[in-house]
Amino acid sequence: MSVSFPGFEARDVEVGSPDGSVRLRVRTGGAGPAVLLVHGYPETGAMWHRVAPALAETHTVVVPDLRGYGASDRPPGDASHAAYSKRAMGADLAALMAQLGHASYAVVGHDRGARVAHRMALDHAGAVERVAVLDIVPTRHVFETLDARVALAYDHWFFLASESDLPEVLVGAAPEHWLRTKLAQWSGAGDRFDEVFAPEAVAEYVASFDAASVHATAEDYRAGATVDLEHDEASWTAGERVRVPLLALWGEAGLVGRGYDPLEVWRAYADDVRGHGVPGGHFLPEEAPAETLAALRGFLTHGG
Repeated sequence: MSVSFPGFEARDVEVGSPDGSVRLRVRTGGAGPAVLLVHGYPETGAMWHRVAPALAETHTVVVPDLRGYGASDRPPGDASHAAYSKRAMGADLAALMAQLGHASYAVVGHDRGARVAHRMALDHAGAVERVAVLDIVPTRHVFETLDARVALAYDHWFFLASESDLPEVLVGAAPEHWLRTKLAQWSGAGDRFDEVFAPEAVAEYVASFDAASVHATAEDYRAGATVDLEHDEASWTAGERVRVPLLALWGEAGLVGRGYDPLEVWRAYADDVRGHGVPGGHFLPEEAPAETLAALRGFLTHGG
């Protein structure tokens, strides 16, 4: 059974990017101001299935699979890891939105998708009207303030960023076990796993997590520890900030909520920051869909 997005159309869109064209799988639905919903690791656009249809009552909602994830292309990586930089991923999505006819739009990102959203707000400031970042603090801040507690909680950052082929070999030996373990580990699901994570959504995550995606998503983390940091440091040094309204949401039981003051952190990177915690762990749109939807509706519609 496929994930239900009532009233949405799923199709493939080929977009140009600095490193060549990329085919993205995208779901679209609704009418009104445009909002781009960007998923994180190790999921696909299916993670928005409890939020997107309701947002489509008032907005045109665009839900892509990032390059390397889901049913989108998996461009080959190289030693620079630039193909999986947040700048490259953001360029894909900016090109997608332009091709779909949206000159301006809001971006809502979760996890890795929130890191893409942050980069888009800097690189495509003329198009991004407002940005919501779900359960992250900026990549640069994580590395700048790293301690043992965060390193142990974010162990996958350093494992997947390994320059050897160990992530591909080890994760590739049991990809479904890895994926389900990480969903359980980062969430507050406990013995409610099948209630929190819809079986049809998990089935999509598992089906798309093939060898090529295992490699591509490891490249995403390698980029996070290398070229993304270079881009972020250059932006910081140049005084670039997010100038549009920014909403930060986080899971109250997750590392971001317990380990950081997210609003204080984001105010070092953005001019107009608001937000709050919601119940549960890392996967807000699946663990706390009602609270996440209410916050997004208020932010997107009224700016609250």
